[in-house]
Amino acid sequence: MSAPGDRPLWERDGADWPNRAASRFVEASGLRWHLQELGPADAPPLLLLHGTGAATHSWAGLAPRLAERFRVLAPDLPGHGFTDPLPPGRLSLPGMAAAVRDLLGRLGVAPDVVVGHSAGAAILVRLCLDGLDPRLLVGLNAALTPFPGIAAVLFPSLARMLFLNPITPRVFAWTADRAAVERLIHGTGSRLDPHALDLYRRLFSRPSHVAGALGMMANWDLASLDRTIARLAVPTLLVVGGNDKAIAPDTAFALKDRLRDARVSLLRNLGHLAHEEDPERVAGLILDAFDALPARALEAP
Repeated sequence: MSAPGDRPLWERDGADWPNRAASRFVEASGLRWHLQELGPADAPPLLLLHGTGAATHSWAGLAPRLAERFRVLAPDLPGHGFTDPLPPGRLSLPGMAAAVRDLLGRLGVAPDVVVGHSAGAAILVRLCLDGLDPRLLVGLNAALTPFPGIAAVLFPSLARMLFLNPITPRVFAWTADRAAVERLIHGTGSRLDPHALDLYRRLFSRPSHVAGALGMMANWDLASLDRTIARLAVPTLLVVGGNDKAIAPDTAFALKDRLRDARVSLLRNLGHLAHEEDPERVAGLILDAFDALPARALEAP
């Protein structure tokens, strides 16, 4: 079990958390979740899932814009931010998806729109393949296919080795100063303002958050998802940052041709965190895609 100082504490690390007034804590799937909810209660529900190593702060600019039209629900994923970690036996892509499904059940919500960044998009695809039926799925620089070549083997293995070493999260946390975090973010092809960088630094300085990110990567099996992804029937929008250095933009165009109903929107001059760099443009794409759905998809079931 993590020591108290290892974990982000809401009273300390969340004191100036973006959209803090929308935050609450919910018990579901054996975990205590940090959840943010914005927008009218009677609006169409929209679920936001952040990527590996992030938390709800990633939606600081996007969530309020979407809340003008939707009831936005944004949790910290297990082991990230202020949400409890999953036990080792459930720390996998299907396990993470099942936990999110349990959270939705606890909330009594069936989202009309689901939006996931990077690994968050993989969780949403797994949920949709397993029965979740939103009207629209949006992947923001989505991590949906295995790394190319030998990296597909080495990357998860390295993450697993680091995750199993109990010293690794502490070492990473000790070295997570402002300069190190800025290099990490810039390495994704994105440029963020000082406050956004400080929020990442704050999380990366907590060993439990680092362990949550490493555990997620160590147990991620995108090869299995890739073998079944062609069955995805949900209308899909893949938003791609042209400067993304974490996931090659070309992968989205190749994936589009394998899906039944998908299109790609390329955002030039933005990186892996495009939704943080220009939330207004990303919100506009999501709203346009929702408004363009066939009339029958907008009817009540």
